[in-house]
Amino acid sequence: MNSKKDTQQLYDSFVATMRKRADVEYSIGVLSWDKEVNLPDKGAAFRSQQVATLSGIAHEIFTDKAFGDTLETLATKNGALNPKQKKNVKLTLKEYQRSKKLSKEFVIKKSQAISAAYHAWLKAREANDYQVYKKELGNIVAICREEAELIGYKDHPYDALLDIYEPGATTKELVTLFKDVRVQLVDFVAKIRSKRQIDNAFLFKRYTKKKQWDYGLEALKNMGYDFKAGRQDLSEHPFTINFSPQDVRVTTRIDERDFTNMLWSCIHEGGHALYEQGLPTSQYGLPLGQAISLGIHESQSRLWENNVGRSKSYWKAHYKTLKKNFPKNLDGVGLAKFYKGINKIAPNLIRTEADELHYHFHVMIRFEIEKALMEGSLEVDNLEEVWNEKYKQYMDVKVPDAKRGILQDIHWSHGSIGYFPTYSLGSFYAAQFFHQACKDHPTILTAIEKGNNQPLLDWLREKIHQHGRYYNAKQLCKRITGEPLNFKYFMDYAQDKFGTIYGVKS
Repeated sequence: MNSKKDTQQLYDSFVATMRKRADVEYSIGVLSWDKEVNLPDKGAAFRSQQVATLSGIAHEIFTDKAFGDTLETLATKNGALNPKQKKNVKLTLKEYQRSKKLSKEFVIKKSQAISAAYHAWLKAREANDYQVYKKELGNIVAICREEAELIGYKDHPYDALLDIYEPGATTKELVTLFKDVRVQLVDFVAKIRSKRQIDNAFLFKRYTKKKQWDYGLEALKNMGYDFKAGRQDLSEHPFTINFSPQDVRVTTRIDERDFTNMLWSCIHEGGHALYEQGLPTSQYGLPLGQAISLGIHESQSRLWENNVGRSKSYWKAHYKTLKKNFPKNLDGVGLAKFYKGINKIAPNLIRTEADELHYHFHVMIRFEIEKALMEGSLEVDNLEEVWNEKYKQYMDVKVPDAKRGILQDIHWSHGSIGYFPTYSLGSFYAAQFFHQACKDHPTILTAIEKGNNQPLLDWLREKIHQHGRYYNAKQLCKRITGEPLNFKYFMDYAQDKFGTIYGVKS
């Protein structure tokens, strides 16, 4: 194969295989979405079988030797491929080499374990009993340990799993990062706790389900979420899932006694969805049609949720409409009181309901537990006890039951060990990106105050979304902001915002 034409034909064959694999994987995604939104109880067993079968097919397609040979050949044809094609081949070859380390039998075993763990998690939550979940979670941990060994790592078994969600991140880096977070954030939060607490009781009056649902839909539309390329449903745990940039779905949950539960999940998942809807359709099934990492993905959701959704600028545009929808609940509550109320800082039990600052304590606890599980210094038999001890140590809260403790997150039942640190990384990237966006276009905040989020969305589309995985997270951050990820931007943002609200000097 010498001609450029032959190389292009081989590249086209590579693309066809990748899209075939994507079709199967997105079909699994549809079944997974349905499992969490619509599936009747009796359908669980066969659904697990269907997902496992398709997972095996997708793995076979991707790890086929002929496909590997195609990748190896294309990797030597740099001169005949354009930069985007080269990047697609390079990133796919790395993934292929990692996937070849996992047998079809292992992939099916993991898929079956995940299905079993998910349903055990649901039953355990219903029973409010960790013991119902413990055995299946133990299987997940054992499989993740096995996967780490099969993939391989340099320093720590957790590194192998981290690389799946945040390529290039290491356990050592995260240990240092969370140490920095503790040194800088703990003292600041302690100062806030010493101040008179903010009254936000108005957020916990009865907000009817239908009105909350309707308001959530309007919030998504205002962000720029395209309902012709997506939809929203209810689920036990809010999530975003995509089957292409033209089919990106979100879910929320509604608590009639907690308006913030629905509001923040809508805006948060909407941020994820905008990223997926902004990826190039021409790169469907290829690395350049995918998000860079979960840390960057989380930067999009946290940017919209916190830097925008919890800002005074956003509510200058939307508070009047909110009061019109819930006049009794917000009677006598002015914009200033509402703004302070949605930014109340206080320790709590539930990660998804945490304020911006304590949120990172929740993530830190999960990181420390996952690290210990992977290195074998902690086993699932002692997990609930360790969880409760850490919440007392870091948050000074007593965990009253399993549902509000060890059973609150869905991630481990999905086999997603190595995922949680990306939440904190996302917040830190978000602060740095939002600072740069406002620096590049000083009118962004003014536009948000007028209810126009399009300038910000345009900036995100140009700087982040359109590139897919062409740049890794570190490269993208430096390309956009001129420097690597710097925790200083998050602390500056936190001290400016909450220092003003609580009258705390940094």
